[in-house]
Amino acid sequence: MDQDKTHFGFQSVPKSEKADHVANVFHSVAKQYDLMNDLMSLGTHRLIKRMTVELTKARPGHQIMDLAGGTGDLTELLSKKVGPEGQVMLCDINQAMLCAGRDRLLDKGLLGNIQFIQGDAESLPFPDQHFDAITMAFGIRNVTDKARALSEIRRTLKLGGRLVILEFSKLTQPFLQPAYKVFSGLWPKIGQWITGDSQPYQYLIESIEMHPDQESFAEMMRNAGYQKVSYENLAGGVVAIHQGENGGTEDILNQRDN
Repeated sequence: MDQDKTHFGFQSVPKSEKADHVANVFHSVAKQYDLMNDLMSLGTHRLIKRMTVELTKARPGHQIMDLAGGTGDLTELLSKKVGPEGQVMLCDINQAMLCAGRDRLLDKGLLGNIQFIQGDAESLPFPDQHFDAITMAFGIRNVTDKARALSEIRRTLKLGGRLVILEFSKLTQPFLQPAYKVFSGLWPKIGQWITGDSQPYQYLIESIEMHPDQESFAEMMRNAGYQKVSYENLAGGVVAIHQGENGGTEDILNQRDN
């Protein structure tokens, strides 16, 4: 592929345009995002997100970022973990998703230790070594330059801080592939019925297929300087939870310029 281009689903688009394409996808589904998650995962995404939060080892007083936090599922759980003396930053590149998250959490009365900011994972508006932990659920596959985002996330993590990424991945049991293909093939039809737009869910299927496999992504994390990198497959590899720590000081203060 041309070095100035990248994947948007199965399409090849200029790197400078991918963020706008992704933004348009999520803008159209923001209000029905949680309902669609429940339908597509048969409700299991809530349990998996709780597992993701537990892996952050969040404690009272911690500063945590929920990156690509969308409608705030993880933010809500993290808010309870860090308590009134801590803070959770919900950061998302998409304004519509950010507003949906704020409205949802406001309705629950949970804004006391939560802040919201629109930001890009490749250029985060935070100082070095700021967060105790960072989560990213179902967002990394949408990032144009994943290696740059991983380095930028590490820059903002404190020494020993943990990155926990939840993402769709590759099936580890080939015999599940036919059933999974049939089930995921229903997503655009359900999306059309619920949201009036099938395209975001067709993109979802394509973006999952284009995302690196578990070991390839783990290697990307290692190359970005993370230590104690590991991953856990769930639901036969339909999703995986990746984690790593910012364990060293080398190049941390210079990453912003790279």
